[in-house]
This record gives sequence, structure tokens and C-alpha cells, in this order.
Amino acid sequence: MAGETVLVVGGAGYIGSHTCLDLANKGFKPVVFDNFSNGHREFVKWGPAEEGDIRDRARLDEVLAKYKPAAILHFAALIEVGESVKDPVAFYDNNVIGTLTLLSAAQAAGINAFVFSSTCATYGLPQTLPLDETHRQVPINPYGRTKYIVEQALGDYDQYKDFRSVILRYFNAAGADFDGRIGEWHTPETHAIPLAIEAVLGRRQGFKVFGTDYDTRDGTCVRDYIHVLDLADAHVRAVEYLLNGGTSVALNLGTGTGTTVKELLSAIEDVTERPFPVEYAGRREGDSTTLVANNDKAKAVLGWVPQYDLSRIIESAWKWHAKSNNH
Repeated sequence: MAGETVLVVGGAGYIGSHTCLDLANKGFKPVVFDNFSNGHREFVKWGPAEEGDIRDRARLDEVLAKYKPAAILHFAALIEVGESVKDPVAFYDNNVIGTLTLLSAAQAAGINAFVFSSTCATYGLPQTLPLDETHRQVPINPYGRTKYIVEQALGDYDQYKDFRSVILRYFNAAGADFDGRIGEWHTPETHAIPLAIEAVLGRRQGFKVFGTDYDTRDGTCVRDYIHVLDLADAHVRAVEYLLNGGTSVALNLGTGTGTTVKELLSAIEDVTERPFPVEYAGRREGDSTTLVANNDKAKAVLGWVPQYDLSRIIESAWKWHAKSNNH
């Protein structure tokens, strides 16, 4: 199995590039397919890059014929929730039409191992906590809905076309490669840890907390932060699971530990040993009070156990951002 080629679609992005690193470390050959709209050419370090768009069937066919991958990892999505509300058409075009095009190309190429980056946003507002995979799926924004539509399609492909997939529902991805080779680099940046670290570094004016009156320990939202290298490890395990004949399954990827925004900011101050300005504002529309994963199923199916806690997440992110002048 090691030695197999894996096509990493969106492999120049944040989670995709860390997964390429992990694939290479475990003896696989990652091939990146990316249109570089959000990915970074500098992040392609562990195998060849092929430029292309998932909506371009001819280009997909060409790359699949050239490399004959044993499996496909699909990270190429638009992810910014606020943008999905402003421009839902772009999200349906890329995330739904693009993925269906990719799936058709995969089937035509005889590939039967597909790992899909999904999200806890498919659950919508939590009815019970921690969230497990049986929780109802009622997404509350176009981003979450586009991911849910693909999940439903994959269910049908499995049932009627014997096309096997692992759906991975992420909670809050964070952190960076500990050697500082790659890290979190979004434009615009919307994720809490990089935003706070940019405030520490003086690259932005301060950090804004949205909502202090939630029903939580300290009134701020609770999130489950998972190290990007733990996510990468789960993806490689999912590839191995499918190549070993595993059946289709949907799994949560989180630590099971919730952190409030205030706790997060205090942890960042502890790691960086620098205070930074924090501003408190009203609630933001569409934010869930608490999102924490039940990850028992991923442990049972993939033997996956997250290795890194919040302080390690922040340490690795701090190292990456402090040395990166390119963003």
C-alpha cells in the first residue's frame, strides 16, 4: 500500500498540504491537483503539482490517466461561511458541481477510494452535545448545505454504484507543521488562532470577540480545536482503510474538548508571552454556541487518536506566523 500514488485535490491549501506531508512521511506518493485560487505553490513540497480546476472534466481525465492514483483526497472547496451567504452561487458551482465532476472522473478512471473533507457545519445548530455522527444534519448556511449535498450524493454513489468513500467532518482545524515549513495562510483570514496571533504580532489592530452572553462557562462561544497534523493523520488512515477494503463511513474529527474564546485568548497570551488588545462586540449571525465532537467512531474505525493539545496547536501556529513575512 505504501508506494501508492494518491491524488490530493486542493493539495496546495492548508489541510491538503499538511496531508501531503503526512502521506509522504508514510511512504505514499502525493500528487497535488489545485487551481491555486486559494492554495499556495510554495506549499507543494512532497510531490508533483498539476494545475487544474475540479470543474474541468477533460483536465481531470488527463491527470488521472497520467498518474493512475489508487485513491483521491478531496480538499478543493470554498470554505468561508460569510462568503457563502454573500455569493451562494460560487459555492454551489465549486463545491457541488465541481465535486460531482470530480466523482464522475474518478468513477470513469476506476478509482474506488475517495476521502471527502466535510464539516461539522452539516449538523447545523447542535441539539445534543458532544455531536456524534447520528446527529441530524440541518445546515444553516450555504457552505454547510453544499457539503451536505455532496455527503448525500456519496451515500447514493455507495448504495447504487458501489463507490466507496470516507466522509470526514472537521471541527476547528488549527496549528501548523512543527518545523514551520507550511502553516495556516488564508486570504482573507477568518480563523480565530491566526487572527489572534496576527494581533500579537501587530499585523492587525486587535482581536474582536463576537458575543459575550452565550450560555457557556464565560459567555463566549465554545469550539473544538484540532491540530492540522492530527487531521492529516486521519486522512492518511482513511486512505489506508479504503485501500484495505473498508466500507463507506462518515466520521467526526475533533478532540472532544471544548475551549471558549476567552480561554483560547488566554492560552495564546501564555504561549506567546505577549498581551494584545481585545475588543468585545455583539453576537455574529449564524454562530453556534458550542461545537464539540464526539470522536469515538473515528477512534474505533481508523484507530485514530489526536496527539496534540491546545498549547501545542498554539505553539506550532505561533512559530509559523512569527517566521512568515509572506502573508
